[in-house]
Amino acid sequence: MIKPIELVIFDCDGVLVDTERIALPLQVALGAELGWPLTEEEVMDRFIGRSSASIHEAIAGRLGEETAGLWRESFEQRHREAVDAGLSAVEGLPQALGAITLPTCVASSGSHDKMRHTLGRTGLYEHFEGRIYSATEVRRGKPAPDLFLYAAQRMGVDPAACAVVEDSRPGVEAARAAGMRSFGYAGGLTPAERLEGAGTVVFHDMRDLPGLIASD
Repeated sequence: MIKPIELVIFDCDGVLVDTERIALPLQVALGAELGWPLTEEEVMDRFIGRSSASIHEAIAGRLGEETAGLWRESFEQRHREAVDAGLSAVEGLPQALGAITLPTCVASSGSHDKMRHTLGRTGLYEHFEGRIYSATEVRRGKPAPDLFLYAAQRMGVDPAACAVVEDSRPGVEAARAAGMRSFGYAGGLTPAERLEGAGTVVFHDMRDLPGLIASD
């Protein structure tokens, strides 16, 4: 018997804050500058939804540690500048949060510093403060289940009673590996077909999320 949902776990980038539209062209530009030309689709396959440690490892394997370090430093600086220049919450997200009555938390591949910055700029940090978990706190990032299982443990909820809101393939794969239901948000950069799979409801408008959770 399927357990009722007791906890909604949100990814951060692309689900709460519209940062993926910032990150994607930045990664493409850095690849062109530093010797690893990548298309937007390749960046999505290799980087989007993954931890900074995983991204660093991939770049170092291709270009060496020194260049990977420069890439990471440049990305973080440019990303911060772009966020400060104008970052918004994902369209419909404030309305969705206002209608969800279940406990919520955040579990993101991003660092705590990054989330303090992005969630802070959009006024969302206070909503989730004390319930924010990062891939830096676990051994393996997405698509491994470690982060979502850690968030469920910290929140005191059985993984089978958790639902994850994600916008990337590694994210929905991690939710499945954790034994959690997932809601794949296809209103951003990731096409719906990349999110589809067992135990995953794909949707396009964040305002629809509360109703989907209630009817699950």
